[in-house]
Amino acid sequence: MTVDSNGTARDAEREAAVEAALRALGLDDKARLLAGQDMWSLPALPAVGLGSLVMSDGPVGVRGRRWSADDPSVALPSPTALAASWDPELARRAGRLLAQEARRKGVHVLLAPTVNLHRSPLGGRHFEAYSEDPLLTGAIGTGYVRGVQDGGVGVTVKHFAGNEAETERFTVDNRIPEGALRELYLAPFEAIVADARPWGVMAAYNAVNGVPMTEHDELNNAVLRGEWGFDGVVVSDWLAARDTAAAIRGGLDVAMPGPRTVYGPPLAAAVRAGEVPEELVDAAVRRVLRLAARAGLLLGAPAAVPEADRPAPVDGDALAREIAVRGCVLLRNEAVGEAPVLPLEGDELRRGLAVFGAAAWEPRVLGGGSAQVFPGHVVSLLDALGAALPAGTPLTYAVGADPAEELPPAAGGFALQAVARAEDGGELGTESLPGGQVQWFGEMPPGVDYDALHSVEIRGFFTPRVSGPHRFGTRGTGGFVLAVDGHVLYEGPQFDPHGDPFEAFFGTPTQRGTVVLTAGETVGVSLLHLPPKPEELPLPAVGFALLHAEPEQDAEELLAEAEEAARAAHTAVVVVGTTERVESEGFDRRDLRLPGRQDELVARVAAANPRTVVLVNSGAPVELPWRTDVAAVLVCWFPGQEGGAALADVLLGLEEPGGRLPTTWPARLADAPVTRVAPHEGVLVYEEGLAVGYRGWQRAGAPAPAYAFGHGLGYTSWAYEELIALPAEDPALLATVTVRVRNTGARPGREVVRLSLHRSTPEGPVTTLAGFAVVTAPPGEVAEAVIPLRRRAAQSWSPTTRTWELPASPLTLSAASLTVDLP
Repeated sequence: MTVDSNGTARDAEREAAVEAALRALGLDDKARLLAGQDMWSLPALPAVGLGSLVMSDGPVGVRGRRWSADDPSVALPSPTALAASWDPELARRAGRLLAQEARRKGVHVLLAPTVNLHRSPLGGRHFEAYSEDPLLTGAIGTGYVRGVQDGGVGVTVKHFAGNEAETERFTVDNRIPEGALRELYLAPFEAIVADARPWGVMAAYNAVNGVPMTEHDELNNAVLRGEWGFDGVVVSDWLAARDTAAAIRGGLDVAMPGPRTVYGPPLAAAVRAGEVPEELVDAAVRRVLRLAARAGLLLGAPAAVPEADRPAPVDGDALAREIAVRGCVLLRNEAVGEAPVLPLEGDELRRGLAVFGAAAWEPRVLGGGSAQVFPGHVVSLLDALGAALPAGTPLTYAVGADPAEELPPAAGGFALQAVARAEDGGELGTESLPGGQVQWFGEMPPGVDYDALHSVEIRGFFTPRVSGPHRFGTRGTGGFVLAVDGHVLYEGPQFDPHGDPFEAFFGTPTQRGTVVLTAGETVGVSLLHLPPKPEELPLPAVGFALLHAEPEQDAEELLAEAEEAARAAHTAVVVVGTTERVESEGFDRRDLRLPGRQDELVARVAAANPRTVVLVNSGAPVELPWRTDVAAVLVCWFPGQEGGAALADVLLGLEEPGGRLPTTWPARLADAPVTRVAPHEGVLVYEEGLAVGYRGWQRAGAPAPAYAFGHGLGYTSWAYEELIALPAEDPALLATVTVRVRNTGARPGREVVRLSLHRSTPEGPVTTLAGFAVVTAPPGEVAEAVIPLRRRAAQSWSPTTRTWELPASPLTLSAASLTVDLP
């Protein structure tokens, strides 16, 4: 693999081409290049041989320019699952797959990864970030960025900085103490800049200590570019840039999306008026040209990664399945009889399973918001178990409890398309839909002109799985006509005020009526939508949904049915989880409870069957009040398109659950160190300082969490035999540490070896993660983990001297399994 590093001939040739192009551009073209020309791209400038650079959302899959099922995307597990693997090389392979997907879709830059910290379990985009710990976050983020850029595709590491919650996210001023800002919230970005040289960083919506991040001269220019040496592009989060002169002075290079932004003509006018020095525009344009050149879009400039140097093709299905397995965290696995209940195998397995929970049939594989993509297929746990179990194994299923407290978008049993029409009824274009959601932002379907668009109709057919009164509804803003099987259920407007503009645009799910249908008999469905087109809308957008739920069943009857099935089965498997109305971009969580009566379902199944296994299908911590009453608990996060297959592999012992918690799971929300995510009068004070995540759980008098940071069981056991720390020649390292571990169990296994530093502080003793490594070994064999101990892991930021300092008191180093408490 060719490394694109400073001083190489390729770099020099590229920089020369960038300077030549810059000299050839006039002010108007330079200003135009810094503004999005549409939702996802920058303009081409043929006069200097510059192609149009295309960006796309991409934490778990590459959507492309359009949210369209006509061009499906590989859907990987959520970033929390990837971080739970504790494996930067696995993250690198994920990045290489996403680069492959990006090239297939004509995308040059991914709007990822998200490396904000899990400051509070209430953060709405918790699932899209990695961890509560900056070292782990930086390591997984570095692997991801290296992988994407191995494939010749850029990234924008986001959201720089202090963007840990969604409430009032466009305007909130996060007041963060300097020590916490440096040691926690900036640390992952700093590590990724140093170790992966990302091509881009995304400036967040929020302000930090009074200054909007799109205008933050100190953080964007002095720290990011000055101290860290970042030479890439700073792009705004979408619609985040608000002030032309303040943004260019504050280090923002690109204002997205277009065509209406604070850059372009307003920036050129500001230069001509003497409000902005042209050299600031030149510096930003130079960085954008460098990004384009690295992506192979500037004539005469060699791409950062020539086609011949790109990684070998990656099997997306296989990698998605592997990440889901490696990210599964086994929280509990008690013996029932002579052996732990998991894995399910041998005579015990052949005696049969009863499976419960809506997510076993329709799993939630993605988080809500900009991380969503349309996978070509999704493997459910029920399908995977049906295929994997030995012939004749009894397998029964009952819902037990419905987690949806609002109607979800139409899904199973529907065959739908969206039809765009002009005011005279003429058809402008069509698009197939895998479900009941239309999400057109910036890019309309082929042939559809937004100015000519008058209405959009979701139409098609529905074949119900069960008989009874099916529920239908709408979500969106504008006028609607909903009809099912020839019956008009609703005709009228829908408008839902909301503090977040995106949430206000999508609206609240609303039930509009019921239609009695017969299982297996296909009926027609239609939802006609007249989208509002206000003048102030910053970009062309159409978003609405057809909602559906099966006939509502009596909750007590569902629970009683589950109890009866659990009592009759040898082993019970309950799948519980959140919904898109609980975890999503655009809002924070109100609590950590599972929606609906899922807790009661688990409790009643466990009372009926001591061999109860619970799978948790959520992207972030949830309260597990029944955790000590069940035999096993396995967290699968949002497991991506192959999640069902991966879970079957783990349950049946074909694979070991390889994950360890990247974030502490509290027993109760009230126990968490940080529970405030809502600003007061526009300001959110990070009053906890450094006491975030496991650092906060160490405070004096803190209750014990349900499951600590790093907790996770496997199917074998390990003994720690030796730790050797040797001085390192690299001045960035304190030592190189070798830890010898032995697999003392009867199965091959995977272990995450953790290095921890223990120090004394005025607030009391503190233990922090100092390094980690993943090892594997067959039964009885030894593995050695070699872990570099970085100097920065032991340093603290001094606001007085504004430098990093080693503590005066002694440091103690320990190595331990992540499955046990620290020695």
